[in-house]
Amino acid sequence: MRKTERHAVQGANSLWQLYRTVSFWKVLKNVIIIFIGRYTPFFPLKNWLYRTFLRMEIGEHTALAFMVMPDILFPEKIRIGNNTIIGYNTTILAHEYLVNEYRLGDVIIGDDVMIGANTTILPGVTIGDRAVVSAGTLVHRDVPAGAFVGGNPMQIIRLSER
Repeated sequence: MRKTERHAVQGANSLWQLYRTVSFWKVLKNVIIIFIGRYTPFFPLKNWLYRTFLRMEIGEHTALAFMVMPDILFPEKIRIGNNTIIGYNTTILAHEYLVNEYRLGDVIIGDDVMIGANTTILPGVTIGDRAVVSAGTLVHRDVPAGAFVGGNPMQIIRLSER
């Protein structure tokens, strides 16, 4: 089960009420920084932008590939360990807005993790150290350390023998 905080809303759907949840100015700043970061080919600069302006925790020697999309509304809920690779066009979500509620959850990605291209990581999941997530996976629950996972829905393909 994903670890998310649930917040009920009344009236219009939760996304329609977005700016009751988060400041418009925060969202605007995050959109600008993420837009720059998605197209920046220099990993140290991208990591500095995300650490400094979005308050994301990103470890040393971690590479977020071209077009990786961190959460626009709550990027500060994303923590990525050392020496990790996040593949092309991956989306990392820390929120989900539903009709009658919205949910927030920390995303924790460990050290030495490899995440393939076009993966979507949902809020409230932890990906353990040395895990491998195949391309195109929907990460909807925790991934054990050392596991190889893939698919939609995600399945454990192999567990590490360590």
